[in-house]
Amino acid sequence: MTNEEIIEKIRTTLAEEFEVDIDVIQPDAPLMETLELDSLDLVDMVVLVEKNFGFNVTGQDFAGIKTFQDFYDLVITRMQEAK
Repeated sequence: MTNEEIIEKIRTTLAEEFEVDIDVIQPDAPLMETLELDSLDLVDMVVLVEKNFGFNVTGQDFAGIKTFQDFYDLVITRMQEAK
């Protein structure tokens, strides 16, 4: 899967799961505010990532995540490490 395919899968999955327009999911947009996430939603997001991308995520992984690009970078890096 290319980086572009990974990003598109993330965008589609998040838009469906959190019921937002896919167009608001932009690289520089703030993740938490755009998706209106609370702490329980973060748990849902962790499960979503683990299920769709096949690696475990910790709270520490999310510590520096501010934008969607930060999130894309995390997923892409972890998928490359898993190869």
